Amino acid sequence: MGYVVETSKLTKYYGKSRGIIDVDITIEKGEIFGFIGPNGAGKSTTIRTLLALIHKTSGQARIFGLDCEKDHKRIMEKVGYLPSEVFYYDNMKAADLLRYSASFYRTDCSGKIKYLSDALELDLNKKIEDMSLGNKKKVGIIQGLLHSPELIILDEPTSGLDPLMQRTFFSLIQEERNNGATVLFSSHILSEVQRICDRVAIIRDGRIIKTQRIYDLQKDAYKKVSFTVASGVPVCPVLEGIVGFEIHGKTAGFLFKGNCNFLLTEISRQDIADIDISDPPLEDVFMHYYTSSEEGSA
Repeated sequence: MGYVVETSKLTKYYGKSRGIIDVDITIEKGEIFGFIGPNGAGKSTTIRTLLALIHKTSGQARIFGLDCEKDHKRIMEKVGYLPSEVFYYDNMKAADLLRYSASFYRTDCSGKIKYLSDALELDLNKKIEDMSLGNKKKVGIIQGLLHSPELIILDEPTSGLDPLMQRTFFSLIQEERNNGATVLFSSHILSEVQRICDRVAIIRDGRIIKTQRIYDLQKDAYKKVSFTVASGVPVCPVLEGIVGFEIHGKTAGFLFKGNCNFLLTEISRQDIADIDISDPPLEDVFMHYYTSSEEGSA
């Protein structure tokens, strides 16, 4: 069986300005795939190109094995999309808007709308114009999920949601995955990606610089190391693979990629009082990719 989402050298230019360049992504059925990068890196451009909201400059993009532009209508029947910013007719009630959205699908969505609105604690009888940013985002979430789509595309989905509602949102997405949905989750909040995703693609300046499983990204890439000396001043071990060596009093800290046995041998040459080697937060790994001059393979 083919991939749910597959791109090959997908490129988009806005005139002479860079959008995305040679983006290669594959997403398997039932996977929650993370897409991370700061604002302007190319996340939303990739998503809008996949959805044929904008047209590619070159390359290929397929969803469910279908061409994203030629087969746009067939694809969208099975896709749920939550954009980073939602805009609605202000004078409509949420219930009216969602009924209108449901009318585009060949299924009764009323039960799903009630279930989602109850879970998100959303008053459907309230007008859009009277809603807070968080409640408008809830309307967008329901709109994206009401037809039980096979592919869910989420672009910065938690902005405006309070922490408790974010937890509810993540539970709903896990439910959809458990029911067979595939999810593309775009965010610049790394803890969210770490919490929910199976794999992640890191994008920088319009290019994918790394695609890896969350577990492998942390476990097999870099270790977070700190050690404290009993006397003297900490000295940086003479090894390749050390990034961001910093000294604070008698304690030194850094990220390390390589053989930990060699590292321990080098560190043990100093008068060590304490040492800690642990998996780094995803933020530390991510920032390495954005400050390093080396680009990983996608």
